[in-house]
Amino acid sequence: MSQPIKGRGAQRKAHNRFFELKHEIRDEFLNYCQKEDELASSNNTNYIEVFPKSFVNKINSPDVGMGYSANPYQGCEHGCVYCYARNSHEYWGYGAGIDFEQNIMVKKNAPELLEEFIRKKSWDGNTIVFSGNTDAYQPIERKLQITRECLKVLLKWKHPVGIITKNSLVLRDLDLLKEMAAINTVAVYISITSLSEDTRRLLEPRTTSVKQRLKTVEALSNHGIPVNVMIAPIIPSLNSHEIIPIVKKVAELGARSVAHTVVRLNGQIALLFEDWLKKTIPNKADRILNQIAECHGGNLNDSKWGRRMRGDGVIAKQIGDTVALAKKKFLQGSGMPKLDRNHYLQLKDPQMKLF
Repeated sequence: MSQPIKGRGAQRKAHNRFFELKHEIRDEFLNYCQKEDELASSNNTNYIEVFPKSFVNKINSPDVGMGYSANPYQGCEHGCVYCYARNSHEYWGYGAGIDFEQNIMVKKNAPELLEEFIRKKSWDGNTIVFSGNTDAYQPIERKLQITRECLKVLLKWKHPVGIITKNSLVLRDLDLLKEMAAINTVAVYISITSLSEDTRRLLEPRTTSVKQRLKTVEALSNHGIPVNVMIAPIIPSLNSHEIIPIVKKVAELGARSVAHTVVRLNGQIALLFEDWLKKTIPNKADRILNQIAECHGGNLNDSKWGRRMRGDGVIAKQIGDTVALAKKKFLQGSGMPKLDRNHYLQLKDPQMKLF
């Protein structure tokens, strides 16, 4: 389509690589509309209930920084065009493009599955991170409250949890988070990629505004809930110049630490991101793509563990050095706490109190 799709990050469909050779989907009406350059489908979001048998996932990637994750939703309406999780939608039979934003699978049985998991005799109470793949506080959470019900289970068992989100909706659950923070079993990671609302609208069209995200950092910090701000991803020539202003601002609001990644366009995301750039920022598209490639050995993606998140080369080093300088200047002596799992272990097995 020649005109950008309002309110969406991805500007096109993306084929599902698993269906490439085995399936052919035909619809004469949709094919006709595509030829006529018309929008063949509505821009509404579909919510599809699924019934998984498990909810907590073990993370095997050594450079992710989490051991276990849980995702109440698959797909994400926030529409961040760079999102690495888009490719995972192919496992559900959808595409990584508009499908990822438009077809959201909801796991209403997540609280029951979570409690079943943490009651296992073999479970030792490692921190479970919500939103390791897709945001647990995306718009539909306001209605369904699956994440909130999961937090109630975790509070009941005094189990440590990390929460990654872009949405100020996390403040709805302050009552639970404050109780968890009082026993050091919760940490929140707020993603802030820019202080510019214009940039935010382009990159992350259905997320909370920059102003609201900053208020969220401040509110959580004021209530004693530890906050890490994730400048992720940093995109050369798009938001790389904002590193120091972001760190300075969030430090003033009470954030205890910051972390960063350099954008990498894995799988279908390279195609989607390039298409998005040429439609939304055409005058800077080539420069941005060339600088991303410079960070990954001449490619838009690097899958090597330990290097893929930080990049390599001159530009990646400049980004890393700038983050380090900003942390030294504004966050020296600060850091995120190690969450306490002893409360859970003692609750699960009262005899642990004897040790």
